[in-house]
Amino acid sequence: MTGGGPPAAAPSPAPHAPLPVVDIDLAEPGAFRRPGGGARPGPSGRALGLVRLHGRPLGMAEACGGGPEELWQALADAARRDFPAAEGEHGAAGRAGPAGSPRPARGPGSGASLRPARSAVPAVGSGAGEVRRPGRGPGSGRRPARGPRSGGGPRAARGTGFGGRRRTGRGARPGEDPGAAHRGGTAGPPSISVIVATRNRAGMLRDCLDSLLALDYPRYEVIVVDNAPADTSTEHLVRREYAGRRDGPTVRYLREPVPGLARAHNRGLAVADGDIAAFTDDDTLVDPHWLTALAEPFLADPRTGCVTGLIVPAELDTEAQIALERHGAFGKGYAPLTWSLREPPADPLFPFTAGRFGSGANMAFRTELLHGLGGFDPATGTGTPARGGDDLLAFFRVLARGRSLAYEPTAIVWHRHRRTHEALAAQAYGYGAGFGAFLAAALAHEPRMLPALLRRLSGGVRYAIARNRERAGPAAGPDGTPSSLARLELRGLLYGPFGYLRSRLIERRTRR
Repeated sequence: MTGGGPPAAAPSPAPHAPLPVVDIDLAEPGAFRRPGGGARPGPSGRALGLVRLHGRPLGMAEACGGGPEELWQALADAARRDFPAAEGEHGAAGRAGPAGSPRPARGPGSGASLRPARSAVPAVGSGAGEVRRPGRGPGSGRRPARGPRSGGGPRAARGTGFGGRRRTGRGARPGEDPGAAHRGGTAGPPSISVIVATRNRAGMLRDCLDSLLALDYPRYEVIVVDNAPADTSTEHLVRREYAGRRDGPTVRYLREPVPGLARAHNRGLAVADGDIAAFTDDDTLVDPHWLTALAEPFLADPRTGCVTGLIVPAELDTEAQIALERHGAFGKGYAPLTWSLREPPADPLFPFTAGRFGSGANMAFRTELLHGLGGFDPATGTGTPARGGDDLLAFFRVLARGRSLAYEPTAIVWHRHRRTHEALAAQAYGYGAGFGAFLAAALAHEPRMLPALLRRLSGGVRYAIARNRERAGPAAGPDGTPSSLARLELRGLLYGPFGYLRSRLIERRTRR
């Protein structure tokens, strides 16, 4: 051991399912919310919590307490310890008890152990030359110390900061008119069309739609696209329970008979009336302020063509769901970031590392821009031989068109991970295949980017290997052998370009 610091704490044991997932705000001591909104009875024992301060997410913390009050305090203590913004701006935030009196940490078991804790202030520019700017929200400009990683113990955010530059400006707080911060409240917010593609999951879709209808946004519609369904259960659900409602947003049902997520999204895009087209999946629950937060970066900068948001787990009821969360899941950090070719980050692989920008379960585009791109490439996406890549390709093409892409962590979607190990393995392989398909599709759509990709090829191979070793985590051996999920993802990456070529051939035959 080098240096004079204290020895690293022993790693906490890996959690076992079920692990309750909760939502707490340090400004509301003792209160628990369900994923997607709504009060819930306080759990006891161990839980994973999204910790916020005045609505803004700081990070995910895992803690243990004997009862609801003790558990809430343990989560707050873990947040103050691991997330600088939790203590830096609000001082006594998160200290329950009479008159806000301080309470001691709960001792063993109160720290995060599911995965590395990501700070609200990720280290944007750790020696890689990224631009560091004062960020929006609490604790901006502070960089947490990066301690040793052991087991699943807490650790500050990864140093890359995902290669973006921090956005400035306060923006709209949750619940505010998203146009007021930039236009003095004299004009209404942009209209938004929310497009949800679904296939044979009517039960999950009902929960998703219920959360969408509880949004606090004033101008939006919901478009459900039933993609190559096996029966009429989804159509009956939407038409019977949601279509034709007299209050709230309009809910429309469409059917796309040809399988493929990109095709389903294009079907919804073709009829979207909104200025912005937002997309989520049928296995998600959206935060009540989701659309308000997504709209804010579009209003802040007319050059912004796409906005993505934070995705956190809605449930961890099975060992497979916990395994995906330990593998990295969808987490992109808790700082608002912006990418553009006008101000490229020092990341040597930019803009080909599109997986850093966001995920398709939580993304929005200017509708006119997405139409100008021709929509999503139908040879990509789940349901095709490419198995994915539709979202990554759209992100890449937005940047290639000279527009900016923003990541807004207050736009929160709660995702239900796959529940079985078989489904999890297929998902991990699909993630890798989708990224490989994206690289092939990027060159097909933007051939002028080929020289840039070739210059980055050797670095890209090293990045892929290092990323899989890192995501393998404690399961990696002394030689860095990746875990089964990381290995499946790497195999999918190698397959991806061939899958995209197969999909394009099928697409050409379909057109004839």
